[in-house]
Amino acid sequence: MAAKTERGNALTTLLADRWEQVSRKIESLADILPEDGIERAPVNGIRTYGAVLRHVAFWNQYVADCLDGKAADGTSNELPLAQYAPKASAIAALKRSSAAVGVAIRGRKTSLDPKTTELIVTFLEHTSEHYGQLVVYCRLMGIVPVTSRG
Repeated sequence: MAAKTERGNALTTLLADRWEQVSRKIESLADILPEDGIERAPVNGIRTYGAVLRHVAFWNQYVADCLDGKAADGTSNELPLAQYAPKASAIAALKRSSAAVGVAIRGRKTSLDPKTTELIVTFLEHTSEHYGQLVVYCRLMGIVPVTSRG
């Protein structure tokens, strides 16, 4: 039984560490973007930089709510622009929601079941995909991402 608990704790720690790592990376991109670039899209028909941040923050909160056993509604798909328009507001929501997931993962009192593990892994991938998207956005604006600086 102890070996199973240790494996469960190791998995929880690994997922929490990965969550916090990708959160720091996407937050570092958000921090370096100029205020006047937040609602620009590289081309018509795709999300703006700010919309991506609000989208990721929305789904982070969804994951945190699910992990905390709260009812979570995924229909909005993004935090509203009217409430999170300034860069600082969008970044604060992103950081708050990212931290909430990390706390919820680390606060697990039992080993992660397959459904919960899948939820976390799915949204780790989701955030990582949007991190890559925002790296491209930064590069198109002539901004070198923090993780690419020497």
